[in-house]
Amino acid sequence: MTTHTMQIRLSQQAADARWGEKATLSCTDQGMTIHLTADDALPVIQRAAHKIDGQGIRAVELTGDGWDLERCWAFWQGFRSPKGQRDVHWPALSEAEKTELQHRLKVVDWVRNVINLPAEDLGPEELASAAIDLLSDLGGDAVTYRITKGEDLREQGYMGLHTVGRGSSRPPVLLTLDFNPTGDDSAPVDICLVGKGITFDTGGYSLKGSTFMDSMKADMGGAATLTGALGMAISRGLNKRVKLILCCADNMVSGGALRLGDIIRYRNGKTVEVMNTDAEGRLVLADGLIDASKLKPRLLIDAATLTGAAKTALGNDYHALFSFDDALTGELLDSAAREGELFWRLPLAEFHRQHLPSNFADLNNIASPSHSAGASSAAAFLSYFVEGYQHGWLHIDCSATYRKGAVDQWSAGATGLGVRTLANLLLK
Repeated sequence: MTTHTMQIRLSQQAADARWGEKATLSCTDQGMTIHLTADDALPVIQRAAHKIDGQGIRAVELTGDGWDLERCWAFWQGFRSPKGQRDVHWPALSEAEKTELQHRLKVVDWVRNVINLPAEDLGPEELASAAIDLLSDLGGDAVTYRITKGEDLREQGYMGLHTVGRGSSRPPVLLTLDFNPTGDDSAPVDICLVGKGITFDTGGYSLKGSTFMDSMKADMGGAATLTGALGMAISRGLNKRVKLILCCADNMVSGGALRLGDIIRYRNGKTVEVMNTDAEGRLVLADGLIDASKLKPRLLIDAATLTGAAKTALGNDYHALFSFDDALTGELLDSAAREGELFWRLPLAEFHRQHLPSNFADLNNIASPSHSAGASSAAAFLSYFVEGYQHGWLHIDCSATYRKGAVDQWSAGATGLGVRTLANLLLK
């Protein structure tokens, strides 16, 4: 701790009137005080921490009474920023709380850091390598993996991933990572995780405008979130066999890029007519879901920054959840409540699966113009690549992964939301 470290205290008392009506932050010669006058202390602490960071303070000591694990974490969520180093001298916590805090700092910060990286620094191969490094560090010898990339994808029938990724000079990559703490190669796979890892999305020939493209370095947020969830679960003692499948590619414009009207033939026999090259996430996820389904896991979860429709419905505060399985949906929402993260279930019904007609293939990759429920039709598209989709499958449209601009409790950039919830679910 240096002389430039600001001391931060908590108080149940209201701030002096000179700081403004209902002020949550005040300052004296001894440091700053966060005033917890609201019913829910954690959002107050996070917003106050973001204000402290906004004042240029980069080193703090959390001191005095009232600090526990969740309050420390709320402070870090608001104080952390993608620009510059932040230093926190943490208060005394129990050993269990200290261990959990260190795991969150390691894993959730990894997720936020990797999502915030510019696409120039993080291509498909770099994303796969970063995931391997994190999980190998946490899982040790229980982690093995296989990488398939470029033309090998086409030769092995991963036509969605290869077709989307072939327009880039950086080859598409499929990472299949196996966490098997049993040490038994014949042990059943309990859970499969399938993540969309589009490291930059121009929209392809269905080109995005600049205002929509500028944040597309974060289109691999689903892959990062699932990697972090597995890492967090491992750090908390996960003892089940889990396979992580990341479908990584750039969606670019070039002479070799995917065109409108092209038809993709998948290994499960489905054919898909591409009528919008900006609906590419579902095309790469389909390959991962086919692989996952063959393993017949008890639970299959996919996560993707899949649609603007989900974000229009929920903003940046909630992740959108889709499933035909009511019991499983209830388990995830219970995990979200326990971890203090926000998920909201959006509709997914059998009739949504009829919203994708094609004149030339089994499916269209976008819904017909008469059906405007874009997030639900995207989830319905994925269901065609999940065996037994009515039970044991969750689809998460990651609306809360990334913020283009700062708000009162978050800096601009990645949030890491969803990692803790999914880790909690993996441990059930």
